[in-house]
Amino acid sequence: MTVSERRLREDIEANARFGALSDVDGHGRTVLAGTEPNGRARDRLVTRLTEVGLEVTVDAVGNVVGRWIPDGADPSAPAVATGSHLDSVPSGGIFDGPLGVYGGLEAVRALQEADRDLRRPIEVVCFTEEEGQRFGNGLLGSSVATGRRSVSDALALEDDDGATLEEALEHIGFRGEGRLDASEWEAWLELHPEQGTILERRGAPAGIVSTITGITHCYLEVVGDADHAGSTPMDDRTDALAAASEIVLDLESAADRVTAEESPSAVGTVGKAVVSPNATNVIPGAVRLGVDIRDVAVSSMETLVAELEASADRVERERTVDVTITRPYDISPESMAERCQSALASAGESLGVETISMHSGAAHDTMNVARVTDAGLLFAPSRDGISHNPREWTDWADCTAATNVLADALGRLAAE
Repeated sequence: MTVSERRLREDIEANARFGALSDVDGHGRTVLAGTEPNGRARDRLVTRLTEVGLEVTVDAVGNVVGRWIPDGADPSAPAVATGSHLDSVPSGGIFDGPLGVYGGLEAVRALQEADRDLRRPIEVVCFTEEEGQRFGNGLLGSSVATGRRSVSDALALEDDDGATLEEALEHIGFRGEGRLDASEWEAWLELHPEQGTILERRGAPAGIVSTITGITHCYLEVVGDADHAGSTPMDDRTDALAAASEIVLDLESAADRVTAEESPSAVGTVGKAVVSPNATNVIPGAVRLGVDIRDVAVSSMETLVAELEASADRVERERTVDVTITRPYDISPESMAERCQSALASAGESLGVETISMHSGAAHDTMNVARVTDAGLLFAPSRDGISHNPREWTDWADCTAATNVLADALGRLAAE
């Protein structure tokens, strides 16, 4: 059984034309959930799914499912599913998401051509709003499919302009019916670019994920006094940005310590800062910080949150600013099912494709699915580890090798 590199490449390149950016270095696209480019990408996917005999359904939050029942399989048996997403970040790359969706489709085509003896249906899935760039914080479609969020709550989410997810899906023709229930799957596998450099450094064409990192988002409000930059003496200032800067550096130092002493995979990032009034000749009166903390171990994540809180307390006391912290987003690490890891490893061995075991430092829909059924995650190499960027790239040979592993593993699970 061999997947077709030509078909896989044609599908990914065709999908890359939706929302394509012409003024960037690389191959960029902007495809936010529920936008016209997203609608066109979905339309093409539905066409490609139906062309190879898959029955397509769309649920109430826009999750797309193509179902294949192999000859001789039991239609009532729980399906083995695979897929990813088609939405992107602004100015994103062409592989993040589409490799998993079209890799899943190509895996089905390869299984069809090989005429493998399969006992279960196989489903190819495109989840809605994985990136969280327009509605919610991310992993939206899979959160509904796994019961972590209700259909009504998801549809009511609004973008920055006040449009709801329901309105956006209706506009592009993908407001379906019912709810995809991931707990009904026998197993799930997702193929995705690594978004790091481990595979590239090791020279391995595929990585089998053992654990997906946990994620905590904290938001800090640092409030001082806005005042004139020229007439306010240095010893009479309550500068919110200077205070916030100390917190940023404290978190960086804490993350360095935790990485050295507790968990080498821990990371802490202040990725967002909103300064008010944000004028060159005004002392900053308020700053809002967005903090991202991740690790495969809950204990080290809690250590970093505690260090962040201690820094905020110190800065509040020493600089006489007011600091408040909220923690609205908290996802625990998720281990992948042993049987799915084993199926992927056996597939790689039988195909002569080297695989290595590794963890994922990024979130994926698979971490939601893993809470309701057996799940596995397979990585393909990312050149220089670049992701969420038009210069994101995975060599076509690596795409093909990883998709071969995916197809063989799907066949193994569907034969059980």
